[in-house]
Amino acid sequence: MRAVSLENTFTLGKDTVFRELEGEAVILDLGSGTYFGLNAVGTRIWQLIDQHGRLALVLDHLCQEYDADREVLQRDLLELVGRLADTGLVEMP
Repeated sequence: MRAVSLENTFTLGKDTVFRELEGEAVILDLGSGTYFGLNAVGTRIWQLIDQHGRLALVLDHLCQEYDADREVLQRDLLELVGRLADTGLVEMP
């Protein structure tokens, strides 16, 4: 899995299609035909990456919105973004 840090900035992959269904999301990579499902928190992370890009800002928003330990949110954020980057669903500009 790609190593990412809070200092990294990401954009959504150019060939991705995002659809939200009842609080969860499905992302389709048009280039590979790969589907990726996200739960409610993952969906929110996707939206925040689209809005802010820089992971430190994404984490700040997550901490304001969720009643969870910052370290847990950070670990989950970096893990998810690493997986998304590995599949090309998010990219570093």
